[in-house]
Amino acid sequence: MTELAPRVLKGDVRAVARLMRLIDDAQPQAEAELRALWPHTGRAHLVGITGNPGAGKSTLVDRLVALLRSKRKTVGVLAVDPTSPFTGGAILGDRIRMQDHALDPGVFIRSMATRGQLGGLSRATSDCARVLDAMGKDIILIETVGVGQDEVEICRLAHTTVVVVVPGLGDDIQAIKAGILEVADLFAVNKADREGADRTIRDLRTMLELTDKEVAIVKCVASRGEGTDELWAEIDSHYQKLRSGPGLLQRERDRARTELVEVLRARLLKVAVDRLARQGAQLDDLALRIARRETDPYSVADEAARL
Repeated sequence: MTELAPRVLKGDVRAVARLMRLIDDAQPQAEAELRALWPHTGRAHLVGITGNPGAGKSTLVDRLVALLRSKRKTVGVLAVDPTSPFTGGAILGDRIRMQDHALDPGVFIRSMATRGQLGGLSRATSDCARVLDAMGKDIILIETVGVGQDEVEICRLAHTTVVVVVPGLGDDIQAIKAGILEVADLFAVNKADREGADRTIRDLRTMLELTDKEVAIVKCVASRGEGTDELWAEIDSHYQKLRSGPGLLQRERDRARTELVEVLRARLLKVAVDRLARQGAQLDDLALRIARRETDPYSVADEAARL
């Protein structure tokens, strides 16, 4: 019998916050609640906002929230921040720029820590997005900590991925060349009032010509709210194209595959560690034996995995 799921479905903010805390702390109760919520998910549009630190992602998200509320859309925001090495929490958890929406019942904002995940997203992020979906939010904006050559996990979670770049930073373009280009469904050239904005757009278009993807590029100045309407129009257009064909189901399938692998990995790891513990072996003791070259990690893993 679940305690929080029925309240989440009714939009109870306290229940949502409590469940997200259970998810973030990997508490066993969270899984039962998520099972109960599962049939009520799959309706929200998940939008990923990513880009290098300093690109203005938080300001852009703030402006998008204001625009969506003016359109009577309910919004959930998951702001994924770097993990504090001391507390394990999100360093940028206050989210000062978004405080204007804190008292709006149509908006739910939560900061989350990456928990050291390479892709900039924690395992809990996907589950918390499901909670917001079940809560009834129309749009869920997921802002990541920033991107690099390997940090492309957001495209496995979001339906639409917006990569935010700013003019004048050659490293941004180099990073895009190295692997970000293929994950972008849309580019937002923020701070477009700066010198070099047109050159940045030309560089992006040149690189896009080498791919088969149709990716829109939108100029905006988030600090002044300029270009936000155009940006949302392109985001919504991309989503409608997905819905009108097989694209949406394909993305949901890819997301499901990623989630399944992560759940299986966690399950199998727990089984292996428990098996070693039953045999009287502790991880620290095994690590010491490996360090002394009395055994090797491969043999220990084989023993733990043996049925």
